[in-house]
Amino acid sequence: MRFFNTEGPNRPEDHYSLPPLQRWDLDDVLTLIDRQKYFLLHAPRQTGKTTCLLALVDYLNHEGRYQAVYANLETAQAARENMTMAVADIVQTIADKAVRQAQDQTLDALARTALAESPPTRALQRFLTEWCERIPRPLVLMLDEVDALVGDTLITLLRQLRTGYTQRPQVPFPQTVILCGVRDLRDYRIHARSEPSPITGGSAFNIKAESLRLGDFSANEVVTLLQEHTTETGQVFTPEALDQVWALTQGQPWLVNALAYQACFRLPEGRDRSQPITAVLIDQAKERLIINRVTHLDQLADKLREERVRRVIEPMLAGNALGGVPEDDIQYLIDLGLCRMASGQGLTIANPIYREVLPRALAFTPQASLPQIAPTWLNADGSLNPERLLAAFLEFWRQHGQPLLGSAPYHEIAPHLVLMAFLHRVVNGDGTLEREYAIGSGRMDLCLRYGGMTLGMELKVWRDGYPDPLTAGLAQLDSYLAGLGLDTGWLVIFDRRADPLPIAERTTHAEQRSPQGRRIQVVRA
Repeated sequence: MRFFNTEGPNRPEDHYSLPPLQRWDLDDVLTLIDRQKYFLLHAPRQTGKTTCLLALVDYLNHEGRYQAVYANLETAQAARENMTMAVADIVQTIADKAVRQAQDQTLDALARTALAESPPTRALQRFLTEWCERIPRPLVLMLDEVDALVGDTLITLLRQLRTGYTQRPQVPFPQTVILCGVRDLRDYRIHARSEPSPITGGSAFNIKAESLRLGDFSANEVVTLLQEHTTETGQVFTPEALDQVWALTQGQPWLVNALAYQACFRLPEGRDRSQPITAVLIDQAKERLIINRVTHLDQLADKLREERVRRVIEPMLAGNALGGVPEDDIQYLIDLGLCRMASGQGLTIANPIYREVLPRALAFTPQASLPQIAPTWLNADGSLNPERLLAAFLEFWRQHGQPLLGSAPYHEIAPHLVLMAFLHRVVNGDGTLEREYAIGSGRMDLCLRYGGMTLGMELKVWRDGYPDPLTAGLAQLDSYLAGLGLDTGWLVIFDRRADPLPIAERTTHAEQRSPQGRRIQVVRA
């Protein structure tokens, strides 16, 4: 029985699959190859790049006009800037793949000779030249994980390909080379010992004809993929479930497969093929993915440590404008798949699951730093008491807020992260905490759901040079609570001015009415 794949390339005999060559413009790709172009394919991790390249290899070899070979260069990353070791790994990897894919047993000896008789700055070029001299069909070479290489290793790879390219047709060399990775070539910032200053990939490989980006699934493709499961097992997805998969993932291929795999193959209710997959099961699958910190989401969260990522994500979470953030940083996050340009919204987090994962990941250290807290916010029947929750938070913040602020990895939103850490302790797997934030909104909204109770909150920051955000916050919270269908909520104002009173003294609360008459607990912290 086939299943939804979340590890490695898709195999149609084992995995539910969309036709990989339909995910990009095949005519455009074939035209580039026919015109002997060198080009890039880039897309975020686990979006199907390798699956598409392997399908293209099969297509070209079956068609018969070209000899196509795919090789993954990731193992050379371990050599770092040991160029001799890295080039040897690259040449041997390509040769090994060619032996298997092209059934040419002589290539191993050819690779060893090139490495033994040529310096690392020429060995790859020599190997490819001598290989192309010996085969009757033009070579199409696809090199994956190129952007995993660093420094002198990456420079020598790019420059040897460029040198061989410029010597054609007098000297045999591959008809086409396709470089594949997460980032576009323009984002390569190569720090090498051989260069006085960093260089860009574009200057080291200025023969690039195109940069093709593999997109996410469309809404129709999501439905088509999920219906493969229905065709094979008879188990249907309700219309609401189909809509929820699209809403949560926005078509990100790994997320679509992961949600469906959890819902259909891991959750006990979903394994009963006589029962439909509902939106409730999809939501449960989402929580499982996030709580279990699956590899894909963990790798995503790890990127938050990078300074160029922090420069974009921190103001987004705070609801601030991006200001002077470099364009390259924004494009980098788009290429990573963390963000996207949304029509009418500007830059936004790529999908609701990522939007949930990022602040959760940032709140992990503050959450791990929390002291033991008795659940005084629960009634005798286990339901959540909002008045007791407010009292517990105020006591917690007065006692522990100041030291915990230092455990937050992003200084500008440290209070937000500590509050979220506290609320995660409150829900403790029995409820959910949802977040809404956007560039320029001036706030972060939280929705805590526990049992039958829903609590809406808005977080604002009072900074030097700005007026008290109370009035704006009450009006904004009205809009948020209206969307939740609530008549009460919290407005939490964090005082981040230069010389505020100590936290224990400035932490207060008072009830006020919003412009639309809702009862609001205003917390100043």
